[in-house]
Amino acid sequence: MSDVRPVLLVAACALCDADGRVLIAQRPEGKALAGLWEFPGGKVEANETPEQTIVRELREELGIEPCETCLQPFAFASHPYERFHLVMPLFICRRWDGFIAPQENQQIAWVRPDKLGSFDLAPADKPLAAELRDRLPPAS
Repeated sequence: MSDVRPVLLVAACALCDADGRVLIAQRPEGKALAGLWEFPGGKVEANETPEQTIVRELREELGIEPCETCLQPFAFASHPYERFHLVMPLFICRRWDGFIAPQENQQIAWVRPDKLGSFDLAPADKPLAAELRDRLPPAS
């Protein structure tokens, strides 16, 4: 079978604020899919759980300390890219310590779930944005 691609496991997180908005970040120049918006996260390293990946990545990317036990599994994406097949669980997190400060000069935006579709999202993030739109309660 010539169309076999390695599977890449990536974990992502939808940080939700008290107003019901979700944080997305724009991929910085020099990275694959630069300029597209995504949920923060990254590759799951060897001997690391997806939850540990989220904690590490949010610390590295946004300068915050999420509560690992506060990470709620929400949905996942399975998406074929040209060189690999991405499997990405999405967690929701509503509690963290510290103030969000982008560490890689990336742009961030707090967005209501029903407005996520108006951003140019990375392909694997699009179905996750739709799940957030459809399943998160609207802000009151």
